[in-house]
Amino acid sequence: MATADAAGLVAGYLLDAVLGDPRRFHPVAGFGAAAGALERRLYRPDRRSGAAFTALAVGGPALAGLAAARASRRHPAARAALVAATTWTVLGGRTLRRESRLMAGHLDHGDLPSARGRLNNLCGRDPSTLDGSELARATVESVAENTSDAVVAPLVWGGLLGLPGLLAYRAANTLDAMVGHRSPRYERFGTAAARLDDALNLLPSRLTGLLTIAVAPIAGGSPRETLRVWRRDRNDHPSPNAGQCESAMAGALGVRLGGRNVYFGRSEVRPFLGDGPRPAAVHLRRAARVSGAVGAAATLIAAGLALSRRGPR
Repeated sequence: MATADAAGLVAGYLLDAVLGDPRRFHPVAGFGAAAGALERRLYRPDRRSGAAFTALAVGGPALAGLAAARASRRHPAARAALVAATTWTVLGGRTLRRESRLMAGHLDHGDLPSARGRLNNLCGRDPSTLDGSELARATVESVAENTSDAVVAPLVWGGLLGLPGLLAYRAANTLDAMVGHRSPRYERFGTAAARLDDALNLLPSRLTGLLTIAVAPIAGGSPRETLRVWRRDRNDHPSPNAGQCESAMAGALGVRLGGRNVYFGRSEVRPFLGDGPRPAAVHLRRAARVSGAVGAAATLIAAGLALSRRGPR
């Protein structure tokens, strides 16, 4: 089944690259609705309730993946098709690159209202007062982080664990987006989801940083300079994982990221990452190219991980 899993991961990546996210009846949206209903039943403002919610919401998809893997272990073609469909569903690389390029087009034309309207497709910052430079910075940072979250991480866990890894990772990452942020409601309830997502992204985020260093020339950058910036700045970010990706992207593009981020109802000041000017529209297209190259490299690594697994799964 290792060969079927590897073939399915590659096919799923290609489906995402060509088709992007499913336009209707997206399974991740369906999972989010189900998780929301479960949250309403289990919510209490404490960590124990949040841990139970996280265990059920992630454990369910993981068990479903395990059952599907066992049911298809004697049917390689069906297994490859199932892994391909699941991989396509959980990846978001094409959509991420498309949003970056659309934002670049709005900024090129000085259309700040349209650019501000698109930002929430990428991140949760309040765009109402952001100028072109800050919109570009938010986009580059989101592309860098989500290249790990929406591309590299699901591929890595799919390569390591097959169908259960793909589904469990996407469930955990979706929960983090739903309840893992800091707010009065989720300060304690969301702790388990946030910690699980951090743990699952420790390896993929660092792999994303290393792959960004390797592909830096595709954006006109230098691997040596990108490595220097990554080693210097990667641990300055408050997130244990985002700084790995953002610092490498800053080095590859030759820009400076970080600064004051305004969310709805709160603000945070992030340390500066990288050297050089603030990002502009041209850097958004380069960031999309870097993201695509990192995703392609991660797909080959994931296929290799799948082939290296032993025993029926």
